[in-house]
Amino acid sequence: MKLESYWLDTAPPFTGAAQGQVPVRADVVVVGGGFTGLSAALALARRGASVVLLEAGRIAGEASGRNGGQCNTGLAHDYADLCARIGEPQARSFYQAYDAAVDTVERLIREENIDCDFQRCGKLKLAAKPEHYAKLQRVYEQLRASVDPGIELVPPEQLASEVGSSGFYGGLLQRQGAQMHMGKFAVGLGEAAVRAGAQLYQDAPVDDIVRIAGGFRVRSARGPVDAAQVFLATGNSSLGPFAYFRRRLVSVGSFIIATAPLDKEQLDRIAPGRRNYVTTKNIGNYFRITPDQRLLFGGRARFALSNPKSDAKSGAILADTMIRLFPQLQGTPIDYCWGGLVDMTADRLPRAGQHEGMFYSLGYSGHGVQMSVHMGQQMAEVMAGRGDCNPWRGLEWPAIPGYFGKAWFLPLVGAYYKLQDRLH
Repeated sequence: MKLESYWLDTAPPFTGAAQGQVPVRADVVVVGGGFTGLSAALALARRGASVVLLEAGRIAGEASGRNGGQCNTGLAHDYADLCARIGEPQARSFYQAYDAAVDTVERLIREENIDCDFQRCGKLKLAAKPEHYAKLQRVYEQLRASVDPGIELVPPEQLASEVGSSGFYGGLLQRQGAQMHMGKFAVGLGEAAVRAGAQLYQDAPVDDIVRIAGGFRVRSARGPVDAAQVFLATGNSSLGPFAYFRRRLVSVGSFIIATAPLDKEQLDRIAPGRRNYVTTKNIGNYFRITPDQRLLFGGRARFALSNPKSDAKSGAILADTMIRLFPQLQGTPIDYCWGGLVDMTADRLPRAGQHEGMFYSLGYSGHGVQMSVHMGQQMAEVMAGRGDCNPWRGLEWPAIPGYFGKAWFLPLVGAYYKLQDRLH
């Protein structure tokens, strides 16, 4: 079993990285080489800007290359609860932004001819308890009437045609959801940005950003570069001068295993629809089939950060859960086990805008695959003066009280959600 991301291990090499020191000047410096930064670099370079992207490690080496491989529509919220909190018009616009984000991913793949096994497969939310299905019914009725007329309810008696497990009690199908190979997509997106003229530097952590006449000076391991604009696409980076964001983003571990390749008969029993699957528990699971016929199975598993020891412990929990849901996989080897960090905001809504003159887009809260790509494109428009292209504009973003970057409260949060899952 490899303790590394399946997506990164099976991706082709990225050969477009710039070498040596950064140039003295650029129009824009993008900090962060995940999907947000790569998408922004591509969009900005297409507009004719000279772009330098600085990535502390490997392109897409963190959250963008360590996720569950799902590219879904839908918010990280109960839609009815969100409507009650912020009003239906704004909730609807946020939902539509996620729909648009999946379209953006598909458009870029088509325009840049990126070979990443993209397909529209739909997302099936699975009721983990009978009472959860009743809640899905209410969500279905509101979404269908308000914002998603194509949404479908899968009753318990029809669920066997969608998933081969007796552990679920119906589901909610959103057909716009998609999937792709995250590592292949990252490499293709990076190569597209380079073709457009952007310079992408790996192993270039940023240690300081200061204001200068006409813009900013960004200092990194590759040297200093002056730019009129800076775009921060760092996630909740523990490195660099980003304390403002570290007080507002909480990193939560998410863990994933991938089986050895399965035969078609096994796959047809487990996932006949080959969809993206998520469960309704607070500490739930998500799974899908990979392009080379593995079952990829993930979830929170433990409220802990990712490191090799933590990943292995979490992988054992995930393997037990997988077998409970799919007993037919008993004895199937696990080839990969890895973890990553999900950057959460307090209300689980992304944040994008400006801070101290620098643009940023962060905090996707577990729904970042599609929204990160979309926001890279949208923020390029914002940086050109079109502020209305930011769907998250106007959201307040106070610091989390008593939090300075170390999430001491995560075990308490985990205990609370476990209790909720037992009670509801």
